[in-house]
Amino acid sequence: MRNAIATGLTELAERDERIVLLTGDLGFTVLERFAERHPQRFFNVGVAEQNMVGLATGLAEAGFVPFVYSIASFAAMRPYEFIRNGPALHRLPVRIVAVGSGIDYGHNGVTHFALEDVGLMRIQPEITTIVPADRDQARAALAAIATLERPVYLRVARQGAPVPGLDGAFELGRINLLREGGDVALVALGPEAHTALAAAALLEPEGVEASVAVVSSFNPSPEEDLRSVLSGVPLVVTIEGHYRSGGLGSWVSEVVTDSGLGTRVSRVGVGSMPHALTGSEAFLAERLGLSPAAIVDAAHAGLRSL
Repeated sequence: MRNAIATGLTELAERDERIVLLTGDLGFTVLERFAERHPQRFFNVGVAEQNMVGLATGLAEAGFVPFVYSIASFAAMRPYEFIRNGPALHRLPVRIVAVGSGIDYGHNGVTHFALEDVGLMRIQPEITTIVPADRDQARAALAAIATLERPVYLRVARQGAPVPGLDGAFELGRINLLREGGDVALVALGPEAHTALAAAALLEPEGVEASVAVVSSFNPSPEEDLRSVLSGVPLVVTIEGHYRSGGLGSWVSEVVTDSGLGTRVSRVGVGSMPHALTGSEAFLAERLGLSPAAIVDAAHAGLRSL
């Protein structure tokens, strides 16, 4: 997915001379093409994410459209006050490209896990938060924000295998429905669509019909679409590579409560900080309860409690 963003950004920069790219001293197996094609619009600011956002804010104020690139945990948390008081406060088109969804950087440990970034960003009403499900949707999202005059947080997974049935479809503030079923709704954040589809396939032989929906953006958020997906469904299970609090599960709970829906909510996500835990994405997903089997267990528990 990183390569898809880098390629798409290079192509956008061919058509829009306002686009500049800043990196926090990383991405050098991904960003070379942009740097070679547009050397005057590429800046390595070093390991200084706060300064990078400050510089991007000034560039946006001067009429440029800056993209800043870093690992998600550093892109979201280290410069958070700068993001809030810069592009968010002044409604400037700074694009934060945050690489590494959830536990993508599994072998680097918890300092590199992005488990709270979506929660931090979506609670800022002026920041459009986008979590593409695969590389094709990432390219479509990049095109969708090309002329958006507000800040964007773009959370990009390291891998981007196509999600079956999605076909790269993306529209701000809309849900993509991949599968229909009336017993339980599995609502996934971005790339967790793969896990949700696998869980739905496990539930089907048991006679449990699961719908699968993908949420890829907040602010605007797809409240109306979610109400439609949950209409008549007794249980929704949310799935996210994120803490259970603050992200997708919290947003779905808010919509269900505010809308007076009778749907029961079960949240699948990371429950506590994974101290001293490293490993592959598959290993961590199993240990942290993000596997298809964990979703199936959550669905069974939720259905039993109805």
